[in-house]
Amino acid sequence: MRQTLISTLMVIPLLLGAGTLASCSAPAVVGGAATSVALAAAQERSLGTIIDDTTIRIQINHLLLQASEKLFLAVDLEVVEGRVLLHGTVSAPDDRVEATRLAWQAQGVKEVLNELQVTDRGGVIDYAKDTWIGAQLRAKLLGDGNVADINFNVVVVNSTVYIMGVARSQTELERVTNHARTIRGVEKVVSYVRVKSDPKLSS
Repeated sequence: MRQTLISTLMVIPLLLGAGTLASCSAPAVVGGAATSVALAAAQERSLGTIIDDTTIRIQINHLLLQASEKLFLAVDLEVVEGRVLLHGTVSAPDDRVEATRLAWQAQGVKEVLNELQVTDRGGVIDYAKDTWIGAQLRAKLLGDGNVADINFNVVVVNSTVYIMGVARSQTELERVTNHARTIRGVEKVVSYVRVKSDPKLSS
């Protein structure tokens, strides 16, 4: 799926967290477009793919909110190359099933990876620990000259690290996962990163 120029200008402010179009001025849209182009140039994903992924994210969040405010608040998601990672904590197994069902309804979705945890765990202490782990990993990636940190999305839920993105090589992917494993407090590392040469990326 590729957006027309009009669709592109509509989605870009959302991509940048600029709010609704009604509150956006023309200079903000132009500036947003320039920022998105720069982002695409730095990432392994194209501008069109970034916009497509953002559109999918918006659709799924809308579907979750329509279904249940509780589900919308509980489910977080990452979208890379049309592949959706659902993460967070829910109170019942049926919530996991419903979130997957809704995610598949969004146009352009290629795969749904459900990592929602059914647990009551997730209090202030766990959140603080997850935040610390995430900050440590992002700092390691940013400080590694052999890693393009902008290509990786990092999520930490109850001491489990989830990584999504597009690695330039298998060596880079191994460096990223090794950084995650060496952080104190990490219980598990789950990688959904694809190497750029993976033929599935073009499917």
